[in-house]
Amino acid sequence: MTGTRRSVRRRAAAAAAVVALGLLSRHPAVRPHLSGFVAEYAGDTLWALLVFLLVGIVRPRWPTVRAGAVALGFAFAVEFSQLLHAPWLDALRRTTAGHLVLGDTFIPSDLICYTVGVGLGVAAEVVTRARAAPGSPR
Repeated sequence: MTGTRRSVRRRAAAAAAVVALGLLSRHPAVRPHLSGFVAEYAGDTLWALLVFLLVGIVRPRWPTVRAGAVALGFAFAVEFSQLLHAPWLDALRRTTAGHLVLGDTFIPSDLICYTVGVGLGVAAEVVTRARAAPGSPR
């Protein structure tokens, strides 16, 4: 996609919705009602989608593919950082915010979740932009 400007307002609204869904997917009252697959993977997938949305908010003129690559690179870096266990880093991970952002345990399947989450964001943006393009069928 070209580097046309994204709607920061729409992105922020989508990011807020993704945060709400992600937190709900981990909530003890909701989790038992989700299928095992969704309960296991939704949070990580939504986290990566959130990273993609935040990259788009910070850099609204970046092409979609670039925003997706940066988001995926960041998500992978966070996951691989979980192999490091410095005392200060583990202390940060024990806080609620630190755990939500950094996680604590390297899990290879999270890399798949991140790829799916960012991929969903990229796909949604490509489809949305194609529909909004002049001359596109509605």
